[in-house]
Amino acid sequence: MKKWLLPAVATLLVLLAGYVAAGPWLAIHGIGKAIEQRDAARLSRHVDFPALRVNLKAQLDDQLVRRAGSDMQSSLFGAVALGVAGRLTGAAVDVMITPAGIAALLQGHGVWKRATGDTADGDTWGPPAPARPLQGAHGRYESLSRFTATRQLDDGSDVVFVLTRQGLRWRLTDITLPLDSPR
Repeated sequence: MKKWLLPAVATLLVLLAGYVAAGPWLAIHGIGKAIEQRDAARLSRHVDFPALRVNLKAQLDDQLVRRAGSDMQSSLFGAVALGVAGRLTGAAVDVMITPAGIAALLQGHGVWKRATGDTADGDTWGPPAPARPLQGAHGRYESLSRFTATRQLDDGSDVVFVLTRQGLRWRLTDITLPLDSPR
């Protein structure tokens, strides 16, 4: 019995390490399938919505303050305006970055695609062409618990999707938007 125990444990550890290493790719595939099928419940298995909301709010608040400049920040009116704008963007993120908000976005995406004739088979009544935000993304491990998938947009800017390991599971926790790119 001892002869089989060590090889069995070693095999189990190798399989577990392989599963964890493949985890980001499995999560990306799961996100893609959930978006393609417009399945918000399935998407929520692969996305940490609370962490994603916090990270996106921080990004948008930082961008808002940077674009406002020091003159706007130093005046009383500017500080009040920035506070109101920050609350509005925060509320928008709170509403949109939820399973229901993403489902609404996907539904709207489908309606828009049908209205513009961008369907999977070219038929106006056919299914809309699926949204594929991670198609063509290049991934890399930044640590044992952080993985990034970078996708270049048509304008040359990059969107970075950050997946974080939570136990044995990988979930999307941040999306770094190309806010500083020239327009």
